[in-house]
Amino acid sequence: MSEFSHKPIMLMQCIEGLNINPKGIYVDGTCGGAGHSKEIAKRITTGMLYGLDQDPDAVAVATERLKGLPAKVLHTNFRDAKKALEKEGIYKIDGVLLDLGVSSYQLDTAERGFSYNSDAYLDMRMSKEGQSAADLVNELSAQEITDILREYGEEKFAWQIAKKIVAYRENEKITTTKQLSDIINSAYPSAERRKNKNPSRKTFQALRIAVNDELGALQDALEELFDMLNVGGRMCIITFHSLEDRIVKQYFKSLATRCTCPPELPVCICGGKAKAKIITRKPLIADESEQDENRRSRSAKLRIIEKLEY
Repeated sequence: MSEFSHKPIMLMQCIEGLNINPKGIYVDGTCGGAGHSKEIAKRITTGMLYGLDQDPDAVAVATERLKGLPAKVLHTNFRDAKKALEKEGIYKIDGVLLDLGVSSYQLDTAERGFSYNSDAYLDMRMSKEGQSAADLVNELSAQEITDILREYGEEKFAWQIAKKIVAYRENEKITTTKQLSDIINSAYPSAERRKNKNPSRKTFQALRIAVNDELGALQDALEELFDMLNVGGRMCIITFHSLEDRIVKQYFKSLATRCTCPPELPVCICGGKAKAKIITRKPLIADESEQDENRRSRSAKLRIIEKLEY
């Protein structure tokens, strides 16, 4: 296994956002290389940090890097956090961090099949289990592929790409990232190809999201983890594209909304109470120096809420 390196994005903003209680129980739902986890654990005394990751490589590395700290790494998808934590006897937590998307290690390790910049098996499975991206492009219909590319990649040439995929696989199975990247390039109009440096970007993103059910997992995790938060506990979420950010923004807004009456009613009759207060009215972004040093931080947005008594 190559070195698992992943620079923790907006590290100090996350640490400050969590407002760590040294006696508290904290969850890093996307432990990765333990960059955020280590800094959280260093601020805990009698409490505990639980790092979660579905990638077995990440679990092995994070376990090693967190040795000697009040921390434990669990091999699970964050959508199953509640079940995994309850097995540890944990029913309430004081803070949670989710750093969404794909890790630098996964992108930079060619054999994981996430990157269109390397030639490798078309995999993209964060957990190394279940259907791969190769399975999807070889088994789904043109319409199903189009729907994935439009919904998860917002790819305007989705239908053209899907047709090319289906035509190609009639003669040869699509098994590598280079094959798929070449197919995508051939589907793009030449004028678009000239102004778009990476025609493959949106398709690879869409397939990765579909393979790992990333948006479904996020929705499940937000609800379960918020439910586990103690009053005063905080949730910090880093997103990297508009689909993720929209889900987080809308969920946070729903938690911070008091009245749920229909807008046509002149007065509130529901007696609703806000379940959380939004700490970041606008999402935090990485500062210029971090963006210069780590290009993957350029699209990152950090949103934070705090649980209220209701």
